[in-house]
Amino acid sequence: MAMLSFERKYRVRGGTLIGGDLFDFWAGPLYVGFFGITTVFFSVVGTALIVWGAALGPTWNLWQISINPPDVKYGLSFAPLQEGGIWQVVTICAIGAFVSWALREVEICRKLGIGYHVPFAFSIAILAYVTLVVIRPVLMGSWSYGFPYGIITHLDWVSNTGYQYGNFHYNPAHMIAITFFFTTCLALALHGGLILSSTNPDRGEPVKSPEHENTIFRDLIGYSVGTLGIHRLGLFVALSSGFWSAVCIVISGPLWLWPEGEPWSEWWNWWRNLPIWSSN
Repeated sequence: MAMLSFERKYRVRGGTLIGGDLFDFWAGPLYVGFFGITTVFFSVVGTALIVWGAALGPTWNLWQISINPPDVKYGLSFAPLQEGGIWQVVTICAIGAFVSWALREVEICRKLGIGYHVPFAFSIAILAYVTLVVIRPVLMGSWSYGFPYGIITHLDWVSNTGYQYGNFHYNPAHMIAITFFFTTCLALALHGGLILSSTNPDRGEPVKSPEHENTIFRDLIGYSVGTLGIHRLGLFVALSSGFWSAVCIVISGPLWLWPEGEPWSEWWNWWRNLPIWSSN
């Protein structure tokens, strides 16, 4: 509620990419814009198709509903709706909704006169999704390599793909991605804990300043990146986790084949054969 006192100041005209004043309006606290309209359109159509696909399936169990990609025999062509075509259209709608939302964020940034850090960050998430359902299937030659839209079936796909293409535990890009994921959790935990501890003091104690926050990390690890630096670091590790996840999946199959080739565990032979500790 505190933001409502000055929010009106920033509801300025202009900054739109498409549509001009026609879609330059707010619905309550939410900016709409042309790309807000397209986001709603793609979201509604995609959701309706998922519900229709579920109605065609054998169950309404939320855990078991699955919209599956086309069979491998269809390659990269359009499949009949009930044989994977629904998955293809839902994928188009999902990409349309995600990209529309990112462009809507760009318009908001233009209105506020700030940088494009938020839409850029969201674009990394879009890249990870597009890599899974478009880039990798195209490189593999069939839409069947995309993941199904379902809870249990999606988890099964992740597990099966991880072992089918040489065990992700040994995939170097997977290792890097997981490291960044855990580092993101660590950074958020440390940052959130520090902010709460300084801004929620005991009764009668004053709220601590950023200098106190810097001091605790200087005492703890010998260095503090500062209030701006921690957000830059958090953004870097979070986006890196999504980026390397995309790298992990796109090289598993198109660039590194298994069982036709060697599993990822064999890829590490270059390390085991280094002269420093190899008898050979």
